Amino acid sequence: MKRVLLAATAAVGVFLAAASPEARTVRWSAAGDPNTMDPHSQNLGTVTMVLSQIYEPLIKRDQNLALEPGLATAWRQLEPNRWRFELRRGVTFHDGSAFAADDVVFSITRALAPTSNYGIFVDTVEKAEKVDDFTVDIITKIPDPILPSKIASVYIMDREWSERNNVTQPQNTRAREETHTVRNTNGTGPFRLTVREPDVRTVMVRNDRWWGWSDPKNVSNVTEIVYRPIASDATRIAALLSGEIDFVLDPPLQDLERLKRAQGVTVLEGPEIRTIFFAMDVHRDELLYSNVKGRNPFKDLRVRQALYHAIDIEAIRTRVMRGQAVVTGTFFPPQVNGYSKAEDVRLPFNPDRARQLLAEAGYPQGFEVTLDCPNNRYINDEQICQAVAAMWTRIGVRTSLNAMPLANFFPKIQREDTSIYLLGWGVPTLDALYSFQSLLATRDGAPGNGIWNYGRYSNPRMDALINTMKNELDREKRTAAIHEALRLYREDVPHIPLHHQMIPWAVRSNISIPHQANNQPQFRFVRVN
Repeated sequence: MKRVLLAATAAVGVFLAAASPEARTVRWSAAGDPNTMDPHSQNLGTVTMVLSQIYEPLIKRDQNLALEPGLATAWRQLEPNRWRFELRRGVTFHDGSAFAADDVVFSITRALAPTSNYGIFVDTVEKAEKVDDFTVDIITKIPDPILPSKIASVYIMDREWSERNNVTQPQNTRAREETHTVRNTNGTGPFRLTVREPDVRTVMVRNDRWWGWSDPKNVSNVTEIVYRPIASDATRIAALLSGEIDFVLDPPLQDLERLKRAQGVTVLEGPEIRTIFFAMDVHRDELLYSNVKGRNPFKDLRVRQALYHAIDIEAIRTRVMRGQAVVTGTFFPPQVNGYSKAEDVRLPFNPDRARQLLAEAGYPQGFEVTLDCPNNRYINDEQICQAVAAMWTRIGVRTSLNAMPLANFFPKIQREDTSIYLLGWGVPTLDALYSFQSLLATRDGAPGNGIWNYGRYSNPRMDALINTMKNELDREKRTAAIHEALRLYREDVPHIPLHHQMIPWAVRSNISIPHQANNQPQFRFVRVN
């Protein structure tokens, strides 16, 4: 049985408690709320923005998103299919139990489970193998040139805590399963969960025993984080201006100029590694939400092209997004390895061509369809959908908007209960494979393949190129495969890309927080002045 280090660290704990900063609380808000506290169930930004304060991976990312040691102090590739990780000693979970190799083996195995939404990060893994208490080997089925970048997204859990609380498998959100991990955590990170009231508040307090406080980069003097979801934009901004809230992750674009002029408020701005696009059901023989019976219009390339041509992207950028967007013809931004400017080309806005394509496809009078859209996940998500629905209606594709909170939206599309939907996609690995494999690989049941491909796009050539990306160690050959896949993406129109988000943050001026392109604030870097 794993020993508990509470007694062994008592003297250290007393010292740390004496040295810890005076009480400083940061009250943080955004429109949406995490739908779980399970670290392997839902790969969603609203979940990881909280869990990244509580749990840690073997390899972390710094303020510039470069890889750095986490629960592993070193790693190396021993053989083409074997990576060795040297584990950090003296680390404890929040309940005081010791971190060791068994926890890593358990967590990697758990992330591979069918109910995990993190299979994309361990898709090449055959198994994790304990060498000794502080050494683990990860054996892959094929050579994986970017395994460290993927492992950086897999959080490590306490095996014994998981067994004791019957959570050895990730929560099944599709089945609306309620498990201990929905509201409870036990990580090794800089903050520990004390209160979890879904849609009300999530409270985390400083973990004075965290190993990372000795690193001068981790400058935080925050002792408590209180996260409050506030759905109303007006209420959220009023709370910031009054001082009731210290940090708003998603200030509405229409309020940015006012916030920049407001006394005591600072607006931080920068690009996000996230692309907004529409995806369609290109699999069913008949759409679930359309008046077309006996066939699926979206299976016809000409219909997909018609919807693309119908979008006035400059109107979206200037009016809906108020300039806070970078228009794109592809599905990941330039910061991601494999990006090609030559393949980042949009179909032009041309409503007449759109109507012509619909007629050629056999829909001269158009058709009806329902568009599913979140209304509290991405910047101006519902407004984007409203604008595009009107554009599609003008070419004859009469579009009904079905907007809903993210707590309803994601379970709906994950059940494939949709005909067309808006999605935003970030790239935590900073490598193109993550986007291709998650969004475009055939959903064949292999870990990670098509894990977010809810329109069930499938193309054998795309699958072959994705397989090359997975295991090609020659950088030039791998890049060539990525660029060919980008060309195929542009020709096949599996999605209708819109833009890369710009992400403004609004904070009280006494808060020092580094703006991060993954839109994931890290409170180990935050100071209250």
